[in-house]
Amino acid sequence: MDFIWILFAFVCGLTVKVISLPPLIGFLFAGFVLHFIGVEPTDSLKTLADLGITLMLFTIGLKLHVSDLLKREIWASTLSHMGIWTLLFTSSSLLLAIISFPYFSNMDLQTAAILGFALSFSSTVCIIKLLEESGEMKTRHGQIAIGVLVMQDIAAVIFLVFATGKVPSIWAFGLFGLVFIRPFLDALLNRAGHGEMLPLTGFFLALGGYELFTLVGVKGDLGALLFGVLLSHHPKASELTKSLLSFKDLFLIGFFLSIGFTALPNWSMLGMAALISSLILIKFLMFFFIFSRLQLRGRTSFLSALALSNFSEFGLIVAALSVESGWLNKEWLVILALAVSLSFILTSLFYRHAHQIYRLYKETIKRYESKTRLQEDLFIQPPNAEILVIGLGRVGKSAFKALQNMVDQRVVGMDADRNRVKEYQLRGMNVFFGDGEDADLWESFDTSAIKLVLLALPSIEDDRNITIQLRNAHYKGQIAAIARYQDEREQLIKAGINNVFNFYTEAGIGFAEESLMLIGEQPTDREAITKLLPGPSRVSKAKP
Repeated sequence: MDFIWILFAFVCGLTVKVISLPPLIGFLFAGFVLHFIGVEPTDSLKTLADLGITLMLFTIGLKLHVSDLLKREIWASTLSHMGIWTLLFTSSSLLLAIISFPYFSNMDLQTAAILGFALSFSSTVCIIKLLEESGEMKTRHGQIAIGVLVMQDIAAVIFLVFATGKVPSIWAFGLFGLVFIRPFLDALLNRAGHGEMLPLTGFFLALGGYELFTLVGVKGDLGALLFGVLLSHHPKASELTKSLLSFKDLFLIGFFLSIGFTALPNWSMLGMAALISSLILIKFLMFFFIFSRLQLRGRTSFLSALALSNFSEFGLIVAALSVESGWLNKEWLVILALAVSLSFILTSLFYRHAHQIYRLYKETIKRYESKTRLQEDLFIQPPNAEILVIGLGRVGKSAFKALQNMVDQRVVGMDADRNRVKEYQLRGMNVFFGDGEDADLWESFDTSAIKLVLLALPSIEDDRNITIQLRNAHYKGQIAAIARYQDEREQLIKAGINNVFNFYTEAGIGFAEESLMLIGEQPTDREAITKLLPGPSRVSKAKP
């Protein structure tokens, strides 16, 4: 990547972050600025963008369960939304063509239908980025959004086959046999260890899947996704995902920059793009009502619909193909690039405040809930719990097990990852499914017997939101949380959390205590140990 790309991406990304906006908005803006000042994109930029998307789909696959795609709320919502949206956009475009509205005057039925179909897709890149940053990839609404995106990708493959006339080769049927190489992939991942070979193995499998599918005439991105799915059951899937995280985020900057190089707009194109971007409100309402009719809870419907309310980079692929085939004026390529960019910005801004918006309009949203709940959305609170651990990742699981050894069944764990909860329940752990940021959950949760809540979550924003929900539910007990950095500790203290544990310092203290015991010394003075360790003190208590 040329230094000028890094320079503009850094400056624009940091600028928008300083004013509390997502960095991806800055990356999009950097692409348009570079194009405006005459910088020419090179093949390396496209290569980086493609690498970012391939790694992203591979990591999605590592967290995906195929059975989720077969649920009615996934496939039915995808197909119904896509069909209704395309029909509405096509008919509206033809009406605008009749009155000779700018850019629609020469549009025929085929062109309008293709354009509507392209705009029915939601952005995989934008949505996954938002869900990862908010730590909601494995929540109920996060899994719904990801399922819809995967179904849309399958529809995209089918469309490209018919649009380009490139039928997959007969060897494509052999791809169904990939399920039999899962033991080999498992062994490969086991042999990779935990060092530099682990991310290299991820690159090999993601790009290998891409090339294999491309070789037989199938969209390569699906190959990366499938290879991830084949490894999703592996114990090291989470570790592999984290090892690829920094690479993926860096390469995706190339994708956001490349959007700005699509074409330069004029004011009329910008106005048309803004008009089309305003349609994401309709897209949101359609998704919300469809999810509600499929018996999803109001909160799940709202958050899933809000995440999916944007336009996809796939629209640019369709537009480029249509321009090349003579179905669409080339101006539409610029308009769609702008509309996609604007939709990214709008979704990023609104989704950051999604939970606050839900709290404000909760009663209105819940009016549209179905009276019948899906089995997965039923809430069951374990009895006799006095300590609640929220978040059962590596830290939360360790804390839960330690507490279970001390107080037995009086400790209970809660996690928003249903598959993780099922796995732990099979091991006999006293855990249940629940999303701590769910205001509805705390309304029906009896906190009167709970004396202590431990927040073992990676996002301090989640910690703050859950603290608000607990206090609104009249919880009177103690709340403890973990933090990695000093500034995070200070923010959590201000949020009203009683105890904030520094993650790295605590690990150092535990290491020091265990080591002293090896030589027969009893670590009676924790304060002395704490002072010997670098960084801030272990525990910070909120002011009364």
